[in-house]
Amino acid sequence: MNVAPLEFEKPILELERMLEEIENHSDDHQMDFKKEVARIQKKITQTRAEIYGKLSPWQRVQIVRHPNRPYTLDYIHAISDEFIELQGDRCYGDDKAIVGGLATFDGVRCMVIGHQKGRDTRENLLRNFGCAHPEGYRKALRLMKMADRFKLPIICFIDTPGAFPGIPSEERHIAEAIAVNLREMFTLGVPIIAVVIGEGGSGGALGIGIADEVMMLENAYYSVISPEGCASILWKDRKFAEQAASALKLSAPDLQELELVDEVINEPEGGAHHDHKKTIEAVRSSLIPRLKRLRRIKPAVLIDRRHKKYRQFGHFTDST
Repeated sequence: MNVAPLEFEKPILELERMLEEIENHSDDHQMDFKKEVARIQKKITQTRAEIYGKLSPWQRVQIVRHPNRPYTLDYIHAISDEFIELQGDRCYGDDKAIVGGLATFDGVRCMVIGHQKGRDTRENLLRNFGCAHPEGYRKALRLMKMADRFKLPIICFIDTPGAFPGIPSEERHIAEAIAVNLREMFTLGVPIIAVVIGEGGSGGALGIGIADEVMMLENAYYSVISPEGCASILWKDRKFAEQAASALKLSAPDLQELELVDEVINEPEGGAHHDHKKTIEAVRSSLIPRLKRLRRIKPAVLIDRRHKKYRQFGHFTDST
């Protein structure tokens, strides 16, 4: 898959171009450049290992925002045997930034819900860049309650910079919609699994993120605020987003260390946008066993464990 390189990937791109030129030159002039080709290939391998082996939190944020990453519908269609989308909140309208419906995962009928971004300008406008309005969260809650009524497990794919903060969203009570979701998800007697596949921004992510188990892709992030938003508040300038990303402890390794996520799913080298198939298979391999295990737990036990899980959150450190 040809993907646009990120800024920190430029050294790898330059070496790959150099290798291509040498191979073309060798073919055109019937000359042997095997040693030079081997040397550059070794250098490419070393450079990739150096860059991807020590990614900073800000570099992970850049990877997770790559437009070629797989989105919610990509996972649903690849993992499920069938998917029937259900639309509308039965109150105001249908928010395209959140999709949901009935799906069958490895023979298990589920309710699946997730944020959906767009690939191009037209689709991004339709999906509002994955930033849901109140009706999106009310649609999600309607589907969750339906799942609870029919004893269906719930799977949520999280990928949003945050809930839409505009005037129409405030007029229709976005904070109330998210707050109700948080309250009601603690009462559902069916298994809930959340998978952070991209951006996990603030209440917009948490609005469908209260779960029995939370999985997270290696380069995804989950945070109370975006790095740019944090920089604007603390440093009064968005240019300090890189420092904010480090301070927020938003990366998957940090969140696993803080015991806020249950599993970090490895991505292909360079990020999920380099290999959709391998990424989706990794998610499927982690998701299906958890789904089948949680289905065996009684509803009352699930609810009690969910309450205890979130009540024990909260670690802090003193530093100078």
